[in-house]
Amino acid sequence: MNTLVNLLKSDHVIAYPTEAVFGLGCNPLSQTAVEKLLILKQRSVEKGLILVAPDINFLLPFIDTKNFTSQNWERLQRQYDHPTTWVVPVRTDVPQFLTGKFNNIAVRLCRHPAVEQLCYAAGFALTSTSANLTGLPPCKTAADVRSQFGENFPVLDMPVGNATNPSEIRDLFTNQLFRQG
Repeated sequence: MNTLVNLLKSDHVIAYPTEAVFGLGCNPLSQTAVEKLLILKQRSVEKGLILVAPDINFLLPFIDTKNFTSQNWERLQRQYDHPTTWVVPVRTDVPQFLTGKFNNIAVRLCRHPAVEQLCYAAGFALTSTSANLTGLPPCKTAADVRSQFGENFPVLDMPVGNATNPSEIRDLFTNQLFRQG
């Protein structure tokens, strides 16, 4: 665990289990790390990234909460029976390499033990995009990660959660569904 946390703090990308699949993560405030992630994933910066954390306090530095109602706060922090990512207003000081072409950001409270351990040890939220190369299925095990990304790719070898599908993505204010979970 310490090695992976040190890698995160040193602008590297790691793989870690989430609720349904392995994710690729890095320090969201490191442009160097995010660029490495985007190159590895062959993902356009325009798409933006999801941020995950076990506690809302890790996500608040990214969220513009000035127009939040009590209903928005409750919706964002509620525990659901499936992973749910919320598209929320983004603070003006959040780098565009996280938001892409959007004026909002996607965040998810993830209470998977791997995410909890990594975030608390590193002291920040993680980027989260599925661990898979273009055209290949998302990795469900550490062995899958090593098969797709190489034997020496840094991966937290813990099981994924019990969710069948990756997170659904919804707008926090309108509840509009962007991606079925």
